[in-house]
Amino acid sequence: MPDRHYNMHVELRQLRYFIAVSEELNFTKAGWKLRVAQPALSRQVRQLEEEIGVQLFVRDRRSVKLTDPGRVFLEQARAVVGKASDALEMVRRAGRGEYGRVRIGIASGLASNVNRAVEAHLRQFPDVDLQCQDVFSTLQNEALRAGRIDVGFLRPPVDTKHLTSELLFEEPFLVFLSKSNPLAKRRKLRLKQIAGETLLLHERSVSTGVYDKTLELYKRSGIVPKMLHTNTGKYEEAGTLLVASGKGIYLEVGAVLSHPLLGSGIVAIPLDEPGAQIEVHIAWRKDENAPAVLAFLDSVQKVFKTSWKGQNNRRGQRTATVQ
Repeated sequence: MPDRHYNMHVELRQLRYFIAVSEELNFTKAGWKLRVAQPALSRQVRQLEEEIGVQLFVRDRRSVKLTDPGRVFLEQARAVVGKASDALEMVRRAGRGEYGRVRIGIASGLASNVNRAVEAHLRQFPDVDLQCQDVFSTLQNEALRAGRIDVGFLRPPVDTKHLTSELLFEEPFLVFLSKSNPLAKRRKLRLKQIAGETLLLHERSVSTGVYDKTLELYKRSGIVPKMLHTNTGKYEEAGTLLVASGKGIYLEVGAVLSHPLLGSGIVAIPLDEPGAQIEVHIAWRKDENAPAVLAFLDSVQKVFKTSWKGQNNRRGQRTATVQ
């Protein structure tokens, strides 16, 4: 004969009814507490006993008492209802963007700016898991499309066919050179002053916008630089050693003047040339509807005090998701 308990069907409502009767030991009072008619409450409890095959209460005309199995079941029922309530609350919070995960890609030299948004968001939503990782600007486009990151802080180009992006701010170019270089004490530098220096360039594939803008600035000034391509960047130890030893200079953006490597024999000096700036964008997938991601985008907008063309649409997405 098959075991009927394998097909057991117990509803959370029945567990709540059972708990109320157990606490009141009176069906009428439990019905008032639950705002349920006493006959319907009695029927649900009887169905629960039939379903689990165990008598939970001893009833007579004067009293209602829990059986020994009933007392055991009460402890477990409270645990189940409590876990269900916790799960529902967590789902509601996730729907409001208060819980979940956001994977953030950060291009080289943008960490201090991104950190402003991260700190502001976590103050409001401390239970959101913000996972930050270093990803070169150009590589962020594919990482967003493939779903490896949810939000990217990057420099152009941006794949606007598949991604939505908004301008956050513009960064100035800086010249990274050895402290032993005679130009290291200058407050600003023109390209003609560094025309004889070897230009160190990271591969174009990792930051296409910065690479192209650098060469554009030289071209505008009528200077053909002596170039050396490297597999390292200005903030990496190998790149720092190249500059500190006088092998060349980096013309780059995203400098953090307090960066520890800038105390390792190199300095960063602003480049004083027309148009020596590059845009910094935030980007995300066009079909993004995860509440945690949309809430983080709202925080970024507030921190950078920008007006985004997609603001209304994004809020509409978020409202639809929560509902």
